[in-house]
Amino acid sequence: MATNGVSKSNYYYMIILLLIGLIMVSAVYSVSIGQVHIPFKQSMEIMLHTLTNGRLGSLNVENESYLNIILQVRMPRVIFALLIGMGLSLCGAVMQAVVQNPLADPYILGISSGASLGATFAILVGLGSGAVLSQFGVAFGAFTGAMLTSIAVLVLSSIGGKATSVKLVLSGVVIGALCSSFSSLIIYFANNAEGIKTVTFWSMGSLASSSWGKTPILAIIVLLGCALFLFQHRVLNTMLLGDESAITLGINLSAYRKFYMIVTALITGTMVAYAGMIGFVGLIIPHITRGIFGADHKRLTLGTILLGGLFLIWADILSRTLITNVELPIGIITSVIGSPLFIYMIVKKGYNFGG
Repeated sequence: MATNGVSKSNYYYMIILLLIGLIMVSAVYSVSIGQVHIPFKQSMEIMLHTLTNGRLGSLNVENESYLNIILQVRMPRVIFALLIGMGLSLCGAVMQAVVQNPLADPYILGISSGASLGATFAILVGLGSGAVLSQFGVAFGAFTGAMLTSIAVLVLSSIGGKATSVKLVLSGVVIGALCSSFSSLIIYFANNAEGIKTVTFWSMGSLASSSWGKTPILAIIVLLGCALFLFQHRVLNTMLLGDESAITLGINLSAYRKFYMIVTALITGTMVAYAGMIGFVGLIIPHITRGIFGADHKRLTLGTILLGGLFLIWADILSRTLITNVELPIGIITSVIGSPLFIYMIVKKGYNFGG
């Protein structure tokens, strides 16, 4: 038995190291492609030179001409893809445990509908036209909508007793439908063709707005969320067992559900504010990772975070390269890849939510 435990541990760490290596290679490849093609080797030398402050890599005359393209345009985008992929997949794994539903993702509790309402209001009504909010109007609207929706779901699910997983899902469906109705109402009465086009593109998700200025806030929120949930595996595992088992273990799941909802809403609201709606990442990545590592969140969480980041980097690469000189919304790519994968997992029937 001990030998089997050691081999499982080695298998886990080998996969984790492989994922980290693939992320690094994929990041270099991602900054190499675009309208200006940069050889992979030169991209690697520039990134090594930059990240190690000149100790590794080289920066010759030829490389210097590519330096600004990589550092100012492509690197922020790769970091955005990595962080948002990590955040969406993490929130998906947490939500699936919180509501005990394998179909849960970061948007199941109405967060996406709230963010969409906030962004639609900002674009079509003009929240972003003021001097203070002119640069961050849509992001501010989307984030505010996501957070207010999450609070409304929490309040509604807590009426008449503790917030159970079923009440959270039902509350999320009701609040989400209400937000979607208001969004449709605003679009229907808006006399702004360009604004409606912007809302449509935003709702499909895009990393085109990535920049170094936005990266610190996104990085802090996503990485702190990842660090928190990496140490919450005991509670997340208990949630899969149900409320009755939690009572015998002395764990108040209702309080943890509310706390986890607030944290995931904060992470999701920030990601939606910066990149729009990117579907299926939080739904399929935890399932794939669970199939590799099992249902124990002690191993599942880190694997999900890394696989999610890797997946979105490649989704972004495909969005920029599938059609020459055209950038597809990344949400279309994740849906096209995610839907068949999820159908395959349903048809296969060899997979249970609990492990």
